[in-house]
Amino acid sequence: MGRQEPARRLDLAPAFLTDLLSTLTERGRALLRGKFSGNGGTSLSHPELVQLGETLLSRRGEATGVALAQSLLAGYAAASPDDRALFLRSLADRFGPDSARVDAAIEAYRNGGSAASSVAELHRAAEPRRQELIRRLNLAPGGTAALVQMREALLVNLASDGDLRAVDHDFVHLFASWFNRGFLVLRRIDWTTPAHILEKIIRYEAVHAIENWDDLRNRLAPPDRRCYAFFHPQLVDEPLIFVEVALTRIIPDAIAPLLDLNRPVIRAQDATTAVFYSISNTQKGLAGISFGSFLIKQVVEELKQDLPNLQTFVTLSPVPAFAAWLARQRESDDGPFDAAQKEVLTLLDQDGWWQDQASIDRLRPVMLHAAAHYFLVARDSRGRQIDPVARFHLGNGARLEQLNFPGDLSEKGLQQSHGLMVNYLYALGEIESNHEAFAETGTVAAAPAIRKLERALSSLRAKRSNPV
Repeated sequence: MGRQEPARRLDLAPAFLTDLLSTLTERGRALLRGKFSGNGGTSLSHPELVQLGETLLSRRGEATGVALAQSLLAGYAAASPDDRALFLRSLADRFGPDSARVDAAIEAYRNGGSAASSVAELHRAAEPRRQELIRRLNLAPGGTAALVQMREALLVNLASDGDLRAVDHDFVHLFASWFNRGFLVLRRIDWTTPAHILEKIIRYEAVHAIENWDDLRNRLAPPDRRCYAFFHPQLVDEPLIFVEVALTRIIPDAIAPLLDLNRPVIRAQDATTAVFYSISNTQKGLAGISFGSFLIKQVVEELKQDLPNLQTFVTLSPVPAFAAWLARQRESDDGPFDAAQKEVLTLLDQDGWWQDQASIDRLRPVMLHAAAHYFLVARDSRGRQIDPVARFHLGNGARLEQLNFPGDLSEKGLQQSHGLMVNYLYALGEIESNHEAFAETGTVAAAPAIRKLERALSSLRAKRSNPV
């Protein structure tokens, strides 16, 4: 459907800052002479990128540094994939700590110099040179966005080059400071938000795909829908993470009614429940930098202030690792299921089982018992809760409130969880204690009904192991 772009509402980067950086860059270019001055996107080879990095670290002038940083980032962006990969490798090999300076600092400490000053010098010497290089690159106009993209490439190369882990650690260390909560700006996304931002919401939605503009409008325009996103001043018009919220009268047990274009709409004032049904991170280069816990808690505060009638805050969440876990348990002789339960689970192998109510009714009790075991008992090789979405919400202090089968009969939902969905409840008076228990001992806060399901399955296993 056609749509006119509304007036811009987001202005996250002060114009004076952009103008100042541009002035510094032009002044710096005037100071430079040689190959790298005024690089407007000329491809640079790996040795040239390394040379430019060394030059950037050696300069003290601010204007010159900005120009050098911009030239390096432009040259890296235009370089061949092989040269970019080699430059990332050089960050590990060549831009680590200054060994001679580290040795001198250690010697000074051993020789009994001032403890405070020698320890401080040792700390400075041990910092990898690449951290300062990354800081200086960040001074260039658009430097933050370019570094986020650089880390995205780093993560791809990390799979085949474990030595890059040290470089990734430095990126995460710096990004954690640059993207801390104090710099993030919460904005509501609605149907009047500029089209170029709405297009990114469509593109970045990672949980329940947005099919078209009608679908998006259904999630943003009605009075019983909300969407909020975090922005950063250095990534103009780029949402870092966003959450979609449905305002309802009950805790939902399925996603399709929430996304139905023809669903009945209610007044926001008539809602008692806020349902967080989709949370999407947008920047792969910021993987591992936590925004979600801050986002949910701040959105809860915003909603409570705007709609005091809201009493319940829950999610309707996918269970992305459940189907793979269940497949392993069905094959295992030591799994939690007896022969009769395994026989019922064979229904999952039949095409179209989700369209047959009799099959769903037979599967439901076994699937709910399996899900209770999955969340409360099963753990991965590191002793952690298996499901990544569960780790996120339980780590934030939520409670496992309700198991829903089947809750998501989309192709993705069937593939990753056989349609299972769950509700995590954010009970405001219990969040801190739930978080502490999960962080310290791995204790999962769960509703009594879910614990009862697991106890029943445990009883069956005990009888199977110790027949009378």
